[in-house]
Amino acid sequence: MLFPTLAFGVFFLFVYFTAWSLDRENGRRKVFLLLASWFFYAQWDWRFVGLLILSAVLNWAIAALIARRPETKRVWLVGLGVAANLLILGFFKYYGFFIEQAGDLLARFGWERDLPLLQVVLPVGISFFTFQGISYVVDVHRGKTPPAKSLLDVMLLMSFFPHLVAGPIVRASDLLPQFDRSPRLSREMATHGMLLIVWGLFKKTVIASELSVHLVDPVFFDPSAHSAIDVAAAIYGYAIQIYCDFSAYSDMAIGIAALLGYSFPRNFDQPYRASSMQQFWRRWHISLSSWLRDYLYVPLGGGRKGLVSSCVNVFITMVLGGLWHGAAWTFLAWGALHGGAQVVERVGRSIFGGRQVIPTFLGVLITFHIVCLGWVLFRAESFELAMAMLEGLGRMGPVEVLTPLLLTLIVGGLAMHWLPPRAVEGLAERLKTAPSITLGVLIGIAILLVEAVRPDGVAPFIYFQF
Repeated sequence: MLFPTLAFGVFFLFVYFTAWSLDRENGRRKVFLLLASWFFYAQWDWRFVGLLILSAVLNWAIAALIARRPETKRVWLVGLGVAANLLILGFFKYYGFFIEQAGDLLARFGWERDLPLLQVVLPVGISFFTFQGISYVVDVHRGKTPPAKSLLDVMLLMSFFPHLVAGPIVRASDLLPQFDRSPRLSREMATHGMLLIVWGLFKKTVIASELSVHLVDPVFFDPSAHSAIDVAAAIYGYAIQIYCDFSAYSDMAIGIAALLGYSFPRNFDQPYRASSMQQFWRRWHISLSSWLRDYLYVPLGGGRKGLVSSCVNVFITMVLGGLWHGAAWTFLAWGALHGGAQVVERVGRSIFGGRQVIPTFLGVLITFHIVCLGWVLFRAESFELAMAMLEGLGRMGPVEVLTPLLLTLIVGGLAMHWLPPRAVEGLAERLKTAPSITLGVLIGIAILLVEAVRPDGVAPFIYFQF
């Protein structure tokens, strides 16, 4: 059940009106939202609702045990909780990859074996809800959040349908306190939520879909059949596509949660205006980058032991962040590229005493093109295809795929990064005093305009596969 579909619209309207009819009965409201979230998830594969329940029970039980133990005796429980979550993630996401690599390695040494290769179905959103479980267990151990008052709250934390399948990764310290009280829907929250949903619809169904179908997919399918201009346009087009696709999901998730009375953190902040790779990761998929920082980079030692340690730790963090995205060598290479670029930046800052030695605009240009190089690895299904894309940048020939519309969407996708920061929030602030009928008409017109210009059909969000 995809957000930009009629089926989801009907589902959400039912959830919205029912949830607010229970606004004075918070316990029943949470039970209803949990059942609705399980129904939502079951539309992909009902069998994995049991996995959601198992994961929630596991993390609730371990966190409860941690809270009852002295701090000196918690470490093994934390390790158990983290290991259990990683075992679930590892089996479903990486089992096939590691078995295939082990088979290839044995074959190289002449020890061919029939290894137990299973056809494991990847549950939608497993990377997100397992990371959420890990952060809950660790935060209870660190004292950053108290253990949940009930199993119901943990189940809803990990299953809440707006962020279930593609984030943002909402931490327990942000969401559990909101579950403790009956939510209230302010005029500003409602206006902001509706604007985010419409903005997300536009980015996903118009920009991302158009670029995917008519530019990115055809060129990445066979780069050798296209000229340098088409290949370059496809690379830039994918940069815009993945931003509009993923930020659209986050915007819609935040907006949907807001209409139900809950606040999610911002997940994107104009990432393509970043002037360094470190700054890029403070603006791109913020809930993941902050998770990697707090639960991987800092425990590894962060930058506390000097420059070399800092460089090693950030490189390891980014490589593992690449592996989180998928069981493929191209994802590892993507993470290594981002990690290596940040190492170079840190060494440069150390040499020049932290001074900025290049103009900001040049830093933005360099950073954007490093990111685009990474997107080639991210999008390509193999190193061979990635190399074919890069080789295509030197191939002369006619322009066959790029059209004025596609060029306009690429330029427009970049231009939106130089809109005023928090533009949607600013517009919501201005519109919150408008009469309800006026606001409803404006939102309705905007939805109709998006519906009129969007192509037929809705492709799944890119990050559903992670």
